[in-house]
Amino acid sequence: MSSIAETSVPVVPRRLPAASSWTLTIAVAVALAALLPLGFVLWATVATGWETAFQLIFRQRVGDLMVNTVLLVVFTIPVCAMLAVSLAWLTERSDLPGARLWSWLAVAPLAVPAFVHSYAWIGLWPGLHGLSGGVAISVVAYFPFLYLPVSAAFRLLDPALEDQAASLGLAPFAVFRRVVLPQLRLALCGGALLIGLHLLAEYGLYAMIRFDTFTTAILDQFQSTYNGVAAHMLALVLVLCCFVLLGLEAGLRGRRRYARLGPGVARRPKITKLGRWKYFCLLLPLAVAAFSLGIPALTLGRWLIAGGAGIWRMDEIGLALWQTLVICLIGGIATTAAAVPIAWLSVRRPTRASRFLEGCYYLASSMPGVVVALALVTVTVRVMLPLYQTVATIVLAYVVMFLPRALVSLRASIAQVPVELEQAAASLGRSPGNALWATTVRLAAPGAAAGVALASLGIMNELTATQMLAPNGTRTLAMAFWALTGEIDYAGAAPYALLMVVFSMPLTWLLYSQSKKIAGR
Repeated sequence: MSSIAETSVPVVPRRLPAASSWTLTIAVAVALAALLPLGFVLWATVATGWETAFQLIFRQRVGDLMVNTVLLVVFTIPVCAMLAVSLAWLTERSDLPGARLWSWLAVAPLAVPAFVHSYAWIGLWPGLHGLSGGVAISVVAYFPFLYLPVSAAFRLLDPALEDQAASLGLAPFAVFRRVVLPQLRLALCGGALLIGLHLLAEYGLYAMIRFDTFTTAILDQFQSTYNGVAAHMLALVLVLCCFVLLGLEAGLRGRRRYARLGPGVARRPKITKLGRWKYFCLLLPLAVAAFSLGIPALTLGRWLIAGGAGIWRMDEIGLALWQTLVICLIGGIATTAAAVPIAWLSVRRPTRASRFLEGCYYLASSMPGVVVALALVTVTVRVMLPLYQTVATIVLAYVVMFLPRALVSLRASIAQVPVELEQAAASLGRSPGNALWATTVRLAAPGAAAGVALASLGIMNELTATQMLAPNGTRTLAMAFWALTGEIDYAGAAPYALLMVVFSMPLTWLLYSQSKKIAGR
């Protein structure tokens, strides 16, 4: 019987259709708009002249602000890292009682705006100010940005490496230091970068405790004297600080491989028994919850009781709530819609051009809100005056600032939609835009909804850009809260703070739930 030689023919995937011109055009247009603040800073430097710029940058005031900024970052980020790693290990790798509850309580502080944290702390300690106050409040307000990626990384680690290290005679702490911590590098660097950028961009937290940063100085300069040249040079230094953080994060992250390669699958990590230390270890999450959630709850409750029914001016509160919800919805939808083209390109056509455009989005979003607002104020006043203090301008600012939040959610959802559906729709005569809308966009709707929610969470708690760009008559919850605290009416500000927390909590829960989906948890 003759034998037939079988040859395996490789299956060549069908080539994806070229990205439609309108998708690429929109992606490029959004990237250019996102880079507008960076272009503005460079233009302002050139227009000022190198001699004047040199005098404004290298002066005592800038040096003092730089010292404050460096000390704030140097003290805050390591404390946040130690706190996040300790909490993540306890909630993910130990038999800590109520681990799921403590895990949620470690994320819940994100629902409390940073300036509300500051308001709560000085409500109990009126003398709290300066660097020590800034570091303390920054830690409780921002450590969840490190806890989320670190806890997710703990769930994904393969314990086989830890077992091998232990079999070689390493003590448990040595295994953690030499095996586990290096694998957390990406999560630690990413979370630390996010916290660092927030520290550079935050205004309300530090203004309330009278701690000068570049952001507070720029806004003070803008509101008091409208000294454009000095404010522009401070913005330049602030942007350079952001670039330094981006460079440090890229250098520390390195190019080391972190994925497991080999036969089999990674197994679940072994849960460490705390034994007699169980209840002692409970003190850490209990203390964190008390400082990050208990103090805001205590202060809000105190002012709400002291103010009584008189502080609930429902006409003013209702108007602020309505304007906040409307602007959050418009901004969230606009941000998500702007992210659709580049999210589609990054998944369907992952070329160097699409990666470059995506990098432009992340680079632009790293710039503080005060720089984005200052750029848009200057551009609209000088070039497009009818757009000054309009809804279109403030929505553009939100798109620039919060685009990555929507992009991450959309990209993950689009990746789960088979490309063959788009190809089938195109073969039936639909245009590229109709094919994209009828298949991918509709099936990626859950990711789009998550993107809208996450962008809306950032918009609800945003203060600096909203103050500088909002149309006349606009009074969001954040703006009303800030105006009342500026008048030392802490009781009157309490209802606005409470509403911001209440409406931010479901969006924070969505973020927490998404992080728990990693590794099927």
